[in-house]
Amino acid sequence: MNILDIIAKKRDKKELTKQEIDYFINGYTKGEIPDYQAAAFVMAIYLNGMTIEETTHFTLAMANSGDILDLSDLGIVVDKHSTGGVGDKITLILMPIMAALGVPVAKMSGRGLGFTGGTADKLEAIPGYATNLSIEQFKANVKEIGISLITQTGNLAPADKKLYALRDTINCTNSIPLIASSIMSKKIAAGASKIVLDVTCGNGAFMKTKEEAETLAFLMKQIGTLAGKETICIITSMEEPLGYSIGNILEVIEAIEALQGKMKEDVKEVVFSLGSYILKLAGKGDSIEENKKKIEECIASNLAYEKFLQLVEKQGGDVSYCKNIEKWGKANYEIPILTQEEGYIQQIQAEQIGKASCLLGAGRIQKEDSIDLQAGIILHHKVGEYVKQNEKIATLYTNRKETLEEAKKIVKEAMTITNLPVKKQNMILEII
Repeated sequence: MNILDIIAKKRDKKELTKQEIDYFINGYTKGEIPDYQAAAFVMAIYLNGMTIEETTHFTLAMANSGDILDLSDLGIVVDKHSTGGVGDKITLILMPIMAALGVPVAKMSGRGLGFTGGTADKLEAIPGYATNLSIEQFKANVKEIGISLITQTGNLAPADKKLYALRDTINCTNSIPLIASSIMSKKIAAGASKIVLDVTCGNGAFMKTKEEAETLAFLMKQIGTLAGKETICIITSMEEPLGYSIGNILEVIEAIEALQGKMKEDVKEVVFSLGSYILKLAGKGDSIEENKKKIEECIASNLAYEKFLQLVEKQGGDVSYCKNIEKWGKANYEIPILTQEEGYIQQIQAEQIGKASCLLGAGRIQKEDSIDLQAGIILHHKVGEYVKQNEKIATLYTNRKETLEEAKKIVKEAMTITNLPVKKQNMILEII
């Protein structure tokens, strides 16, 4: 068996065996297969696709390329993952609720890149919060308080890390088999018993259409089934930013307010849907409607907010910021965006808002870039709402004067107003 034959086989649209896939993953992870041959192989996959069996073998080979966490002593751990979007602070809100309801939360989250934000960056906006715990401390925290949120640690799915970086350099990121195997290999390596996936679609997501999202969701669900991990996929809309805030400190503040009962309707729809299915998979209740009531009561009783404070304190964060959001302060520049006309908001292009937020300093273009935790955008109105002329529709926050004008231009162009009433789209598009 050699890499040239494997490249040729996939180039010629033939199905690879488990042994051939294992050979590639092992060889590439160890550095025995060079980047230029791996690039040829990845490009062949990008152009010709993979069968469900190939994709599952590929996923499991990447998961087994490093350590696989054993979380069996924590009970039924249901992991949650989102395929990304703009203003997505769902993990910060949802996971303390789940922990407060008795579901063990042992979750590893990533950093933001480009117009999509990362949960790890948002957590680190809380002064002192440590995201880089050892596996031993990670598990100990879950046993003690029921929750720990950290960055990916240890030697988990190293093949995926190498391939993810390679795909980016050769413009092969948008391949459904490669996206599915990347996500699922990390979820399997992270040791979850069961998985709930938030598959976003629309302007501000990697999957632009519902059809693409469905294809990805069905594939990940099949991989989960074949890997022995019960998986539910929930397709959600990302046509406009989720919630009202985009940016790290701003999103943490919105999450805190949501846990205190002031949750925006679009965020609530996603949180309650994902949460009700997590509870179901965790054996906490088969009725989705009853589970939603449990979530409502958990928030109303302040248990979810108290669990969030407990999480922050346990991981070294300064809870005084969470109790008094004014302590975070404001960026040097606070610029309002006013409407040019009156009418109904027809569109707020999520991707453009995300790009503007990056320009303001809230996101990274390259992985090495530093971010400004204070930077971002607050939306004062959402799609379907009526606005008057010269009404404040958004506020930009930044410490970068040099990119402010460009960001303002992008935000203005991202918003469309019409004379006709606009029906707001449901956030939950499909359960798979």
